[in-house]
Amino acid sequence: MNVHATPQIKGYGIDVQPLSGEITVRRNDVVIAKTKNAKVMYETRLPPTIYVPRDDVLVDLSEPSALKTFCPFKGTARYRDILLNREQIENSVWAYERPLPESKEIKGYVAFMPKAYTEIDLGENTLRDPDDGNISGPLVDWLMRGASTLTTPEDFTRALAEKMLEHGIAISRLGILAWSLHPLIAGKHYIWEKGEEQISTFAPTYEIHDHPSFTNSPLRHVSNGLGGVRQRLTDDHPENSFPIMEDLRAKGATDYVAMPIPFSDGRTNVLTLTSDHPDGFTTANLGLVFECSAVIGRFYEVFMQRENAQSLLETYVGKRSGARVLGGEIRRGDGDEIDAAIMFCDLRGSTRLEEQLGRGAYITLLNTFFETVSGIIHDHGGEVLKFIGDAVLAVFPADEDARSACDQALKSAMQIVEQLSAPCEDEVGVACDCAIGLAFGRVTYGNIGSRERLDFTVIGQAANIAARLGDYGKTIGERIVVSQDILPSCSQAKDLGDVTLHNVSRPVRCHAVQTSKRP
Repeated sequence: MNVHATPQIKGYGIDVQPLSGEITVRRNDVVIAKTKNAKVMYETRLPPTIYVPRDDVLVDLSEPSALKTFCPFKGTARYRDILLNREQIENSVWAYERPLPESKEIKGYVAFMPKAYTEIDLGENTLRDPDDGNISGPLVDWLMRGASTLTTPEDFTRALAEKMLEHGIAISRLGILAWSLHPLIAGKHYIWEKGEEQISTFAPTYEIHDHPSFTNSPLRHVSNGLGGVRQRLTDDHPENSFPIMEDLRAKGATDYVAMPIPFSDGRTNVLTLTSDHPDGFTTANLGLVFECSAVIGRFYEVFMQRENAQSLLETYVGKRSGARVLGGEIRRGDGDEIDAAIMFCDLRGSTRLEEQLGRGAYITLLNTFFETVSGIIHDHGGEVLKFIGDAVLAVFPADEDARSACDQALKSAMQIVEQLSAPCEDEVGVACDCAIGLAFGRVTYGNIGSRERLDFTVIGQAANIAARLGDYGKTIGERIVVSQDILPSCSQAKDLGDVTLHNVSRPVRCHAVQTSKRP
């Protein structure tokens, strides 16, 4: 009969013990430390670490370097160089100058990186073998097996908090700050709070870096690489406190931790935990989270990379085109034949404006022009495909309703002309003017280009005609010129007859749409 014993599950542990007799640390023939008061720290997953009193180090040490590391039950470690006659060993000594209560025995002690020494003579002491056992249970099992089925960071955050509670970690609040690549949003901050059904999601702009609520917060401290934060909120006068600690204490919180979760691109994101248990977090609690933090970070990195990809694609190729690229249409030639209204909107007098304003002010004016035109197009269901110099190419897909696509394209054109004619209130103080061409027809909407560089755009006669109608409008002093297909959407239009357009094989019947602002 086979008997299967259930593996013993041990929590993360830390144990500091004194060593007897004299301990000597050597680097080749140089004694760098000698003491009768050494201690050894046994910590889960790590080899035993020898700590010696700072006063018993016999070589010169540098001032603290920029390097800092964080442990949720030891604190923030500062590093120093060993200075010998002919060499300087960088970041070779560390110390927890203000160790947390679990590690108070190593206050005033230092430890050496393996590169700093060639031998540690332990005398008659014998170090015990590590006995880590298995760190498993609901949280680890879920990360290994179930977490990958969740598709949003909000769902993952909620499940992560629930698994921590199931594992016996007494959290009342869990937060994740993950930085992003977005032209307007600095990152995402997901917050779970016990008793709340919804995850709070904040998407701060880049102004967050100058806002007092961030500059005076543990989030800034950790994300700037200054180490983690651990504060017992039951202390009367905690050191290095932050304003948020008082808010959390008022809600009954007893312990707080902010630890870094690095992404593979080098950015440091932040995981925060708050406890409302009378005794706060245990060493086993924090050790488990610390052990899992790299895996947790990878999940959020995947979420953020997808959001970053989506935001970058939407920024550079538009929302509809970006969705198609993310959907797998990435090969040259991928695309659809669609019926659509095409708009080509060109800034008038751009050469004169650049000479008149100078390059910097002209760029500001151009950005205002693009923002105005793009916003109106998006509001009417269209999509900006690209900026071409000082012009905008946009598409209004017809789907099953050609008339609606033409209506929305024309309404966009009318509103663009009206809004650009309004008094300009930006720092440049110069109004914009434009020439717009509209056409309707069947176009190919998809990828074209070389093997290395693709462009998601529309190709077809309607796109060519729209661009040429805009150019033609400039020559005759009309702001909006449309093809015959758009005419049913026009209430007031002047027939311009059949017009021969550059690179268009046949004359095109076109009309000038009457606007309230005349050239």
